[in-house]
Amino acid sequence: MFRTKLLARLGLVFLGFLLGCKSPDTAPPPNILLFFVDDLGWQDTSVPFWNQKTPLNQRYHTPNMERLSAMGVKFTNAYSTPVCSPSRISLMTGMNAARHRVTNWTLQPDILQPMETNHPNLEFPMWNVNGLATQEGIPHAALATPLPQLLKESGYTTLHVGKGHFGALGYPSANPEHIGFDINIAGHAAGAPSSYLGLDNFGNGNPKQTIWAVPGLEAYHGKDIFLTEALTQETLKSLQPIVDQKQPFFLYFSLYGVHAPLMADQRFIDRYQAANLDPEEAKYASMIESMDHALGRLLDFINENGIAEHTIVLFMSDNGGLSAVARGGEKHTHNAPLKSGKGSIYEGGIRVPMLAYWPGLTSSNTSNDQPIIIEDFFPTLLEMAAIKTPKTIQKIDGKSFVGLLKNETPSSERPLFWHYPNAWGPKGPGIGSYSAVRKGDWKLIYFHEDQRFELYNLALDIGEEENRSLDDQEKTLELAQLLTDHLKSTNAQMPRLKRTGEQVPHPIDAISSGF
Repeated sequence: MFRTKLLARLGLVFLGFLLGCKSPDTAPPPNILLFFVDDLGWQDTSVPFWNQKTPLNQRYHTPNMERLSAMGVKFTNAYSTPVCSPSRISLMTGMNAARHRVTNWTLQPDILQPMETNHPNLEFPMWNVNGLATQEGIPHAALATPLPQLLKESGYTTLHVGKGHFGALGYPSANPEHIGFDINIAGHAAGAPSSYLGLDNFGNGNPKQTIWAVPGLEAYHGKDIFLTEALTQETLKSLQPIVDQKQPFFLYFSLYGVHAPLMADQRFIDRYQAANLDPEEAKYASMIESMDHALGRLLDFINENGIAEHTIVLFMSDNGGLSAVARGGEKHTHNAPLKSGKGSIYEGGIRVPMLAYWPGLTSSNTSNDQPIIIEDFFPTLLEMAAIKTPKTIQKIDGKSFVGLLKNETPSSERPLFWHYPNAWGPKGPGIGSYSAVRKGDWKLIYFHEDQRFELYNLALDIGEEENRSLDDQEKTLELAQLLTDHLKSTNAQMPRLKRTGEQVPHPIDAISSGF
Protein backbone atom coordinates (compact mmCIF):
# COMPACT_ATOMS: atom_id res chain seq x y z
CA MET A 1 0.00 0.00 0.00
CA PHE A 2 2.78 2.40 0.99
CA ARG A 3 4.65 1.57 -2.20
CA THR A 4 1.53 2.13 -4.31
CA LYS A 5 0.91 5.55 -2.72
CA LEU A 6 4.55 6.48 -3.10
CA LEU A 7 4.53 5.58 -6.78
CA ALA A 8 1.30 7.48 -7.29
CA ARG A 9 2.74 10.54 -5.55
CA LEU A 10 5.94 10.35 -7.59
CA GLY A 11 3.83 10.02 -10.71
CA LEU A 12 1.96 13.20 -9.86
CA VAL A 13 5.22 15.04 -9.18
CA PHE A 14 6.64 13.85 -12.50
CA LEU A 15 3.44 14.83 -14.32
CA GLY A 16 3.61 18.26 -12.70
CA PHE A 17 7.23 18.56 -13.79
CA LEU A 18 6.30 17.69 -17.38
CA LEU A 19 3.44 20.16 -17.39
CA GLY A 20 5.64 22.85 -15.90
CA CYS A 21 8.39 22.39 -18.47
CA LYS A 22 8.06 24.04 -21.85
CA SER A 23 9.74 22.96 -25.01
CA PRO A 24 11.80 25.48 -26.97
CA ASP A 25 8.84 25.89 -29.33
CA THR A 26 6.54 27.01 -26.50
CA ALA A 27 9.03 29.05 -24.49
CA PRO A 28 7.90 32.64 -23.88
CA PRO A 29 9.30 35.18 -26.33
CA PRO A 30 12.18 37.37 -25.15
CA ASN A 31 11.70 40.90 -23.93
CA ILE A 32 13.03 43.48 -26.39
CA LEU A 33 14.54 46.79 -25.35
CA LEU A 34 15.35 49.18 -28.19
CA PHE A 35 17.32 52.18 -26.92
CA PHE A 36 16.97 54.79 -29.67
CA VAL A 37 18.95 58.04 -29.45
CA ASP A 38 18.28 61.24 -31.40
CA ASP A 39 21.17 62.79 -33.39
CA LEU A 40 23.93 60.72 -31.77
CA GLY A 41 26.95 60.70 -34.05
CA TRP A 42 29.16 57.73 -34.87
CA GLN A 43 31.97 59.03 -32.67
CA ASP A 44 29.85 60.61 -29.87
CA THR A 45 30.88 57.91 -27.41
CA SER A 46 33.88 56.42 -25.64
CA VAL A 47 33.18 53.24 -27.64
CA PRO A 48 35.28 53.36 -30.84
CA PHE A 49 33.28 52.35 -33.92
CA TRP A 50 36.32 52.62 -36.16
CA ASN A 51 39.57 50.65 -36.31
CA GLN A 52 41.18 53.10 -33.90
CA LYS A 53 40.26 55.50 -31.12
CA THR A 54 39.69 59.13 -32.06
CA PRO A 55 39.89 62.36 -30.05
CA LEU A 56 36.10 62.29 -29.79
CA ASN A 57 36.24 58.84 -28.19
CA GLN A 58 38.59 60.36 -25.63
CA ARG A 59 36.25 63.33 -25.02
CA TYR A 60 33.00 61.55 -24.24
CA HIS A 61 32.23 59.43 -21.17
CA THR A 62 29.82 56.57 -21.94
CA PRO A 63 30.66 53.68 -19.58
CA ASN A 64 27.30 51.99 -20.11
CA MET A 65 27.73 51.93 -23.87
CA GLU A 66 31.10 50.32 -23.13
CA ARG A 67 29.29 47.86 -20.86
CA LEU A 68 26.73 46.95 -23.52
CA SER A 69 29.43 46.69 -26.18
CA ALA A 70 31.34 44.23 -23.98
CA MET A 71 28.17 42.15 -23.59
CA GLY A 72 27.42 41.74 -27.29
CA VAL A 73 28.07 42.94 -30.83
CA LYS A 74 29.27 46.32 -32.06
CA PHE A 75 28.19 47.17 -35.63
CA THR A 76 30.71 49.50 -37.27
CA ASN A 77 28.80 50.05 -40.54
CA ALA A 78 25.27 50.73 -39.30
CA TYR A 79 23.20 53.34 -41.13
CA SER A 80 20.10 55.45 -40.64
CA THR A 81 18.68 58.13 -42.92
CA PRO A 82 20.06 61.71 -42.82
CA VAL A 83 17.14 63.14 -40.76
CA CYS A 84 14.78 61.87 -38.11
CA SER A 85 11.25 61.08 -39.38
CA PRO A 86 12.38 58.96 -42.37
CA SER A 87 14.42 56.76 -40.02
CA ARG A 88 11.55 56.36 -37.58
CA ILE A 89 9.06 55.44 -40.29
CA SER A 90 11.52 52.95 -41.79
CA LEU A 91 12.02 51.42 -38.33
CA MET A 92 8.29 51.09 -37.76
CA THR A 93 7.43 49.78 -41.24
CA GLY A 94 10.48 48.01 -42.68
CA MET A 95 10.26 50.17 -45.81
CA ASN A 96 13.07 52.13 -47.40
CA ALA A 97 12.43 55.88 -47.44
CA ALA A 98 12.04 55.89 -51.23
CA ARG A 99 9.07 53.55 -50.81
CA HIS A 100 7.31 55.05 -47.77
CA ARG A 101 7.88 58.65 -48.98
CA VAL A 102 8.10 60.19 -45.51
CA THR A 103 11.39 61.55 -46.79
CA ASN A 104 11.69 64.66 -44.61
CA TRP A 105 10.86 65.55 -41.01
CA THR A 106 7.18 65.84 -40.21
CA LEU A 107 5.25 68.41 -38.18
CA GLN A 108 2.85 70.72 -40.01
CA PRO A 109 -0.03 68.85 -41.71
CA ASP A 110 -0.82 68.78 -45.42
CA ILE A 111 1.84 71.23 -46.63
CA LEU A 112 5.43 71.30 -47.78
CA GLN A 113 7.87 73.11 -45.54
CA PRO A 114 9.04 76.68 -46.34
CA MET A 115 12.60 75.63 -47.21
CA GLU A 116 11.08 73.35 -49.86
CA THR A 117 8.57 75.76 -51.37
CA ASN A 118 11.18 78.53 -51.46
CA HIS A 119 14.00 76.54 -53.04
CA PRO A 120 15.54 78.55 -55.91
CA ASN A 121 16.13 75.72 -58.37
CA LEU A 122 14.04 72.67 -57.45
CA GLU A 123 10.32 72.04 -57.18
CA PHE A 124 9.82 69.29 -54.62
CA PRO A 125 7.14 66.60 -54.74
CA MET A 126 4.32 66.43 -52.20
CA TRP A 127 5.92 63.75 -50.05
CA ASN A 128 4.05 61.99 -47.25
CA VAL A 129 4.09 65.03 -44.98
CA ASN A 130 1.48 63.55 -42.62
CA GLY A 131 3.65 60.60 -41.64
CA LEU A 132 2.51 57.06 -40.89
CA ALA A 133 -1.05 55.78 -41.34
CA THR A 134 -2.49 52.43 -40.30
CA GLN A 135 -5.79 52.85 -42.14
CA GLU A 136 -6.73 54.02 -45.61
CA GLY A 137 -8.11 57.47 -46.22
CA ILE A 138 -5.40 59.60 -44.64
CA PRO A 139 -3.88 61.87 -47.30
CA HIS A 140 -0.16 62.20 -47.87
CA ALA A 141 0.67 59.38 -45.46
CA ALA A 142 2.51 56.05 -45.61
CA LEU A 143 0.01 53.23 -45.21
CA ALA A 144 1.55 50.36 -43.27
CA THR A 145 1.14 47.73 -40.58
CA PRO A 146 3.46 49.08 -37.88
CA LEU A 147 5.92 47.07 -35.81
CA PRO A 148 4.36 47.68 -32.36
CA GLN A 149 0.95 46.59 -33.61
CA LEU A 150 2.37 43.26 -34.79
CA LEU A 151 4.21 42.76 -31.50
CA LYS A 152 1.10 43.67 -29.51
CA GLU A 153 -1.02 41.20 -31.47
CA SER A 154 1.59 38.55 -30.68
CA GLY A 155 1.23 39.04 -26.92
CA TYR A 156 3.78 41.74 -26.15
CA THR A 157 3.06 44.70 -23.91
CA THR A 158 4.38 47.61 -25.95
CA LEU A 159 5.80 50.78 -24.39
CA HIS A 160 6.79 54.00 -26.13
CA VAL A 161 8.94 56.48 -24.21
CA GLY A 162 10.12 59.88 -25.38
CA LYS A 163 10.21 61.20 -28.92
CA GLY A 164 7.49 59.99 -31.26
CA HIS A 165 7.62 62.06 -34.47
CA PHE A 166 5.60 59.54 -36.47
CA GLY A 167 2.90 61.89 -37.79
CA ALA A 168 1.90 65.49 -38.33
CA LEU A 169 -0.12 67.60 -35.93
CA GLY A 170 -3.74 66.52 -35.78
CA TYR A 171 -3.23 63.14 -37.45
CA PRO A 172 -3.62 59.82 -35.57
CA SER A 173 0.00 58.71 -35.69
CA ALA A 174 1.07 61.82 -33.80
CA ASN A 175 -0.01 59.74 -30.78
CA PRO A 176 2.11 56.55 -30.55
CA GLU A 177 -0.83 54.70 -29.03
CA HIS A 178 -2.47 54.84 -32.46
CA ILE A 179 0.27 52.75 -34.06
CA GLY A 180 0.18 49.89 -31.55
CA PHE A 181 1.81 51.08 -28.34
CA ASP A 182 -0.08 50.16 -25.16
CA ILE A 183 1.69 52.87 -23.17
CA ASN A 184 2.94 56.24 -24.39
CA ILE A 185 5.15 58.36 -22.19
CA ALA A 186 5.77 61.89 -23.52
CA GLY A 187 5.52 61.13 -27.24
CA HIS A 188 3.71 63.44 -29.67
CA ALA A 189 4.08 65.06 -33.11
CA ALA A 190 7.10 67.26 -32.46
CA GLY A 191 10.63 66.01 -32.99
CA ALA A 192 12.39 68.10 -30.34
CA PRO A 193 11.66 69.44 -26.86
CA SER A 194 11.16 73.10 -26.09
CA SER A 195 13.26 72.57 -22.97
CA TYR A 196 15.07 69.70 -21.24
CA LEU A 197 14.55 71.29 -17.83
CA GLY A 198 11.85 70.43 -15.34
CA LEU A 199 12.31 73.94 -13.93
CA ASP A 200 11.03 75.15 -17.33
CA ASN A 201 8.16 72.63 -17.22
CA PHE A 202 9.77 71.13 -20.36
CA GLY A 203 8.35 74.08 -22.30
CA ASN A 204 4.77 73.87 -21.06
CA GLY A 205 3.17 77.20 -20.22
CA ASN A 206 5.17 79.10 -22.82
CA PRO A 207 2.67 80.18 -25.52
CA LYS A 208 5.47 80.55 -28.07
CA GLN A 209 6.56 76.93 -27.57
CA THR A 210 3.23 75.09 -27.44
CA ILE A 211 4.04 72.80 -30.37
CA TRP A 212 7.41 71.81 -28.86
CA ALA A 213 6.37 71.44 -25.21
CA VAL A 214 6.84 67.87 -23.96
CA PRO A 215 3.49 66.37 -22.87
CA GLY A 216 2.61 64.06 -20.01
CA LEU A 217 5.33 64.81 -17.47
CA GLU A 218 3.41 67.21 -15.23
CA ALA A 219 4.63 65.42 -12.09
CA TYR A 220 8.10 66.80 -12.79
CA HIS A 221 7.14 70.39 -13.59
CA GLY A 222 8.96 72.90 -11.46
CA LYS A 223 11.51 70.33 -10.29
CA ASP A 224 15.25 70.42 -10.84
CA ILE A 225 15.34 67.39 -13.11
CA PHE A 226 16.63 66.79 -16.64
CA LEU A 227 14.21 65.45 -19.25
CA THR A 228 16.24 62.28 -19.82
CA GLU A 229 16.07 61.44 -16.10
CA ALA A 230 12.33 62.16 -15.93
CA LEU A 231 11.74 59.79 -18.85
CA THR A 232 13.87 57.13 -17.17
CA GLN A 233 11.97 57.36 -13.91
CA GLU A 234 8.61 57.16 -15.66
CA THR A 235 9.80 54.17 -17.68
CA LEU A 236 10.86 52.18 -14.63
CA LYS A 237 7.53 52.91 -12.92
CA SER A 238 5.60 51.65 -15.93
CA LEU A 239 7.84 48.66 -16.53
CA GLN A 240 7.85 47.24 -13.00
CA PRO A 241 4.25 45.87 -12.92
CA ILE A 242 4.70 44.39 -16.39
CA VAL A 243 7.81 42.56 -15.24
CA ASP A 244 6.12 41.49 -11.99
CA GLN A 245 3.29 39.94 -14.02
CA LYS A 246 5.88 38.17 -16.20
CA GLN A 247 4.52 39.71 -19.38
CA PRO A 248 6.85 39.91 -22.40
CA PHE A 249 7.48 43.53 -23.32
CA PHE A 250 8.77 45.65 -26.16
CA LEU A 251 10.24 48.86 -24.79
CA TYR A 252 11.00 51.53 -27.38
CA PHE A 253 13.04 53.98 -25.31
CA SER A 254 13.29 56.89 -27.73
CA LEU A 255 15.17 59.76 -26.15
CA TYR A 256 14.66 63.38 -27.15
CA GLY A 257 18.37 63.81 -26.47
CA VAL A 258 20.80 64.63 -27.84
CA HIS A 259 18.74 66.79 -30.21
CA ALA A 260 18.99 70.58 -29.97
CA PRO A 261 18.40 72.81 -28.03
CA LEU A 262 21.69 72.04 -26.32
CA MET A 263 21.13 72.28 -22.57
CA ALA A 264 23.38 71.06 -19.79
CA ASP A 265 22.51 68.19 -17.51
CA GLN A 266 24.06 69.66 -14.37
CA ARG A 267 24.80 66.21 -12.97
CA PHE A 268 27.47 65.68 -15.63
CA ILE A 269 28.67 69.08 -16.82
CA ASP A 270 31.63 69.57 -14.46
CA ARG A 271 34.10 67.21 -16.13
CA TYR A 272 33.60 68.89 -19.51
CA GLN A 273 33.88 72.41 -18.19
CA ALA A 274 37.06 71.35 -16.38
CA ALA A 275 38.40 70.14 -19.73
CA ASN A 276 37.91 73.69 -21.10
CA LEU A 277 35.54 72.59 -23.82
CA ASP A 278 33.63 75.20 -25.81
CA PRO A 279 30.53 75.99 -23.66
CA GLU A 280 28.12 74.53 -26.22
CA GLU A 281 30.27 71.43 -26.60
CA ALA A 282 30.35 70.99 -22.82
CA LYS A 283 26.55 71.07 -22.77
CA TYR A 284 26.44 68.54 -25.59
CA ALA A 285 28.88 66.20 -23.82
CA SER A 286 26.80 66.36 -20.63
CA MET A 287 23.71 65.38 -22.66
CA ILE A 288 25.57 62.38 -24.03
CA GLU A 289 26.59 61.28 -20.54
CA SER A 290 22.99 61.80 -19.41
CA MET A 291 21.87 59.50 -22.22
CA ASP A 292 24.44 56.90 -21.19
CA HIS A 293 23.34 57.11 -17.55
CA ALA A 294 19.78 56.29 -18.66
CA LEU A 295 21.08 53.26 -20.54
CA GLY A 296 22.82 52.12 -17.37
CA ARG A 297 19.64 52.53 -15.32
CA LEU A 298 17.75 50.29 -17.73
CA LEU A 299 20.50 47.67 -17.80
CA ASP A 300 20.56 47.70 -13.99
CA PHE A 301 16.78 47.29 -13.90
CA ILE A 302 16.73 44.16 -16.02
CA ASN A 303 19.55 42.70 -13.94
CA GLU A 304 17.90 43.52 -10.61
CA ASN A 305 14.61 41.98 -11.76
CA GLY A 306 16.24 38.76 -12.92
CA ILE A 307 15.27 39.14 -16.57
CA ALA A 308 18.67 39.96 -18.08
CA GLU A 309 19.02 36.49 -19.55
CA HIS A 310 15.66 36.86 -21.25
CA THR A 311 15.95 40.42 -22.57
CA ILE A 312 17.40 41.49 -25.92
CA VAL A 313 18.97 44.96 -25.87
CA LEU A 314 19.54 47.02 -29.01
CA PHE A 315 21.10 50.48 -29.29
CA MET A 316 20.76 52.76 -32.33
CA SER A 317 20.70 56.42 -33.42
CA ASP A 318 18.21 57.93 -35.86
CA ASN A 319 20.78 59.83 -37.96
CA GLY A 320 24.31 61.17 -37.85
CA GLY A 321 25.51 63.75 -35.37
CA LEU A 322 24.42 67.37 -35.56
CA SER A 323 27.10 69.61 -37.01
CA ALA A 324 25.55 72.28 -39.27
CA VAL A 325 23.89 74.30 -36.50
CA ALA A 326 23.79 74.73 -32.70
CA ARG A 327 27.18 73.14 -32.01
CA GLY A 328 30.28 74.98 -30.77
CA GLY A 329 33.42 75.28 -32.88
CA GLU A 330 33.74 74.89 -36.64
CA LYS A 331 30.63 73.65 -38.46
CA HIS A 332 30.60 70.33 -40.30
CA THR A 333 33.60 68.96 -38.39
CA HIS A 334 32.00 67.32 -35.38
CA ASN A 335 31.92 63.75 -36.71
CA ALA A 336 35.54 63.37 -37.82
CA PRO A 337 36.91 61.27 -39.40
CA LEU A 338 33.51 61.20 -41.11
CA LYS A 339 32.53 64.07 -43.38
CA SER A 340 29.75 66.53 -42.50
CA GLY A 341 26.79 65.60 -40.25
CA LYS A 342 23.03 65.40 -39.85
CA GLY A 343 21.14 66.24 -43.04
CA SER A 344 24.06 65.25 -45.24
CA ILE A 345 24.41 62.17 -47.43
CA TYR A 346 28.08 61.98 -46.49
CA GLU A 347 28.99 59.42 -43.86
CA GLY A 348 28.75 61.92 -41.01
CA GLY A 349 25.04 62.29 -41.74
CA ILE A 350 24.06 58.64 -42.01
CA ARG A 351 26.56 56.35 -40.27
CA VAL A 352 25.63 55.79 -36.60
CA PRO A 353 26.63 53.80 -33.52
CA MET A 354 24.82 50.49 -33.07
CA LEU A 355 25.07 47.78 -30.39
CA ALA A 356 23.19 44.50 -29.95
CA TYR A 357 22.96 41.93 -27.17
CA TRP A 358 20.91 38.73 -27.33
CA PRO A 359 21.57 36.50 -24.29
CA GLY A 360 22.68 33.05 -25.31
CA LEU A 361 23.10 34.01 -28.94
CA THR A 362 25.58 36.88 -29.31
CA SER A 363 29.20 36.42 -28.37
CA SER A 364 30.61 38.96 -25.94
CA ASN A 365 32.81 41.86 -27.04
CA THR A 366 32.56 41.18 -30.77
CA SER A 367 32.45 43.46 -33.79
CA ASN A 368 30.69 43.18 -37.13
CA ASP A 369 31.52 45.36 -40.16
CA GLN A 370 28.63 44.22 -42.37
CA PRO A 371 26.62 47.26 -43.59
CA ILE A 372 23.03 47.33 -42.32
CA ILE A 373 20.35 50.02 -42.45
CA ILE A 374 17.48 51.23 -40.27
CA GLU A 375 14.66 49.35 -42.06
CA ASP A 376 16.43 46.09 -41.16
CA PHE A 377 15.23 46.46 -37.58
CA PHE A 378 11.62 45.70 -38.57
CA PRO A 379 12.13 42.11 -39.82
CA THR A 380 14.83 41.54 -37.20
CA LEU A 381 12.59 42.35 -34.25
CA LEU A 382 9.80 40.23 -35.70
CA GLU A 383 12.19 37.30 -36.01
CA MET A 384 13.38 37.89 -32.45
CA ALA A 385 9.76 37.75 -31.32
CA ALA A 386 9.22 34.48 -33.27
CA ILE A 387 6.64 36.13 -35.54
CA LYS A 388 7.32 34.03 -38.60
CA THR A 389 4.67 35.08 -41.11
CA PRO A 390 3.62 38.65 -40.30
CA LYS A 391 0.72 40.01 -42.31
CA THR A 392 1.58 43.51 -43.46
CA ILE A 393 -0.01 45.96 -45.84
CA GLN A 394 3.37 47.16 -47.03
CA LYS A 395 6.21 45.52 -48.92
CA ILE A 396 9.21 45.04 -46.64
CA ASP A 397 12.61 46.27 -47.86
CA GLY A 398 14.58 45.50 -44.70
CA LYS A 399 16.49 42.27 -44.15
CA SER A 400 16.84 40.57 -40.77
CA PHE A 401 20.29 40.80 -39.22
CA VAL A 402 19.71 37.94 -36.76
CA GLY A 403 22.24 35.88 -38.73
CA LEU A 404 24.84 38.61 -38.20
CA LEU A 405 24.21 38.43 -34.46
CA LYS A 406 25.22 34.78 -34.73
CA ASN A 407 28.33 35.91 -36.62
CA GLU A 408 27.18 34.21 -39.81
CA THR A 409 28.74 35.43 -43.07
CA PRO A 410 26.25 36.96 -45.55
CA SER A 411 25.98 35.20 -48.89
CA SER A 412 26.51 38.31 -51.01
CA GLU A 413 27.14 42.04 -50.96
CA ARG A 414 23.79 43.68 -50.41
CA PRO A 415 23.20 47.26 -51.60
CA LEU A 416 21.84 49.92 -49.24
CA PHE A 417 19.86 52.89 -50.55
CA TRP A 418 19.06 56.47 -49.51
CA HIS A 419 16.64 58.87 -51.17
CA TYR A 420 15.99 62.45 -50.09
CA PRO A 421 14.07 64.52 -52.69
CA ASN A 422 13.77 67.38 -50.22
CA ALA A 423 15.44 70.38 -48.61
CA TRP A 424 16.45 70.17 -44.95
CA GLY A 425 17.14 73.86 -44.36
CA PRO A 426 20.72 74.33 -43.11
CA LYS A 427 23.56 74.44 -45.62
CA GLY A 428 26.70 72.36 -45.70
CA PRO A 429 28.70 69.62 -47.44
CA GLY A 430 26.42 66.94 -48.83
CA ILE A 431 23.26 68.69 -47.60
CA GLY A 432 20.68 68.98 -50.36
CA SER A 433 18.45 66.81 -52.52
CA TYR A 434 20.04 63.48 -53.44
CA SER A 435 19.92 59.73 -53.87
CA ALA A 436 22.70 57.31 -52.98
CA VAL A 437 23.69 53.65 -52.89
CA ARG A 438 26.37 51.72 -51.05
CA LYS A 439 27.42 48.28 -52.24
CA GLY A 440 30.44 46.65 -50.67
CA ASP A 441 33.08 49.31 -50.11
CA TRP A 442 31.72 51.58 -52.86
CA LYS A 443 29.28 54.45 -52.40
CA LEU A 444 27.73 56.51 -55.19
CA ILE A 445 25.95 59.80 -54.53
CA TYR A 446 23.68 61.50 -57.08
CA PHE A 447 22.89 65.16 -56.35
CA HIS A 448 19.57 66.17 -57.92
CA GLU A 449 20.11 69.89 -58.35
CA ASP A 450 23.01 69.67 -60.78
CA GLN A 451 22.93 65.91 -61.59
CA ARG A 452 26.43 65.56 -60.19
CA PHE A 453 27.96 62.21 -59.19
CA GLU A 454 30.42 61.42 -56.45
CA LEU A 455 31.96 57.97 -55.99
CA TYR A 456 33.97 56.88 -52.97
CA ASN A 457 35.75 53.74 -51.83
CA LEU A 458 34.94 53.85 -48.12
CA ALA A 459 37.47 51.19 -47.19
CA LEU A 460 40.27 53.42 -48.46
CA ASP A 461 38.65 56.83 -47.98
CA ILE A 462 36.33 56.95 -44.98
CA GLY A 463 36.43 60.76 -45.07
CA GLU A 464 35.09 60.85 -48.66
CA GLU A 465 37.84 63.13 -49.89
CA GLU A 466 38.62 61.57 -53.30
CA ASN A 467 35.74 61.56 -55.78
CA ARG A 468 36.46 58.66 -58.17
CA SER A 469 33.39 58.96 -60.41
CA LEU A 470 35.47 59.92 -63.45
CA ASP A 471 38.41 57.64 -62.71
CA ASP A 472 36.19 54.58 -62.16
CA GLN A 473 33.49 55.11 -64.76
CA GLU A 474 32.62 51.42 -64.93
CA LYS A 475 31.83 51.35 -61.20
CA THR A 476 29.91 54.62 -61.52
CA LEU A 477 27.78 53.15 -64.32
CA GLU A 478 27.19 49.95 -62.37
CA LEU A 479 26.00 51.75 -59.25
CA ALA A 480 24.02 54.34 -61.21
CA GLN A 481 22.06 51.53 -62.83
CA LEU A 482 21.56 49.81 -59.47
CA LEU A 483 20.33 53.04 -57.91
CA THR A 484 18.03 53.74 -60.86
CA ASP A 485 16.52 50.27 -60.63
CA HIS A 486 15.79 50.84 -56.95
CA LEU A 487 14.19 54.24 -57.54
CA LYS A 488 11.99 52.87 -60.29
CA SER A 489 11.01 49.71 -58.39
CA THR A 490 9.90 51.80 -55.39
CA ASN A 491 8.22 54.43 -57.58
CA ALA A 492 10.39 57.00 -55.83
CA GLN A 493 9.42 60.64 -56.08
CA MET A 494 11.83 62.97 -57.87
CA PRO A 495 12.02 66.78 -57.81
CA ARG A 496 11.55 68.92 -60.88
CA LEU A 497 13.90 71.53 -62.27
CA LYS A 498 12.28 74.95 -62.01
CA ARG A 499 14.10 76.31 -65.05
CA THR A 500 12.63 73.66 -67.39
CA GLY A 501 9.72 72.14 -65.47
CA GLU A 502 11.13 68.70 -66.20
CA GLN A 503 11.65 65.97 -63.66
CA VAL A 504 15.20 65.41 -62.48
CA PRO A 505 16.39 62.44 -64.55
CA HIS A 506 17.17 59.11 -62.96
CA PRO A 507 20.86 58.51 -62.35
CA ILE A 508 21.48 56.28 -65.35
CA ASP A 509 19.70 58.75 -67.63
CA ALA A 510 21.83 61.60 -66.31
CA ILE A 511 24.96 59.60 -67.12
CA SER A 512 23.77 58.79 -70.64
CA SER A 513 24.23 62.44 -71.54
CA GLY A 514 27.92 62.09 -70.71
CA PHE A 515 30.20 62.19 -67.69
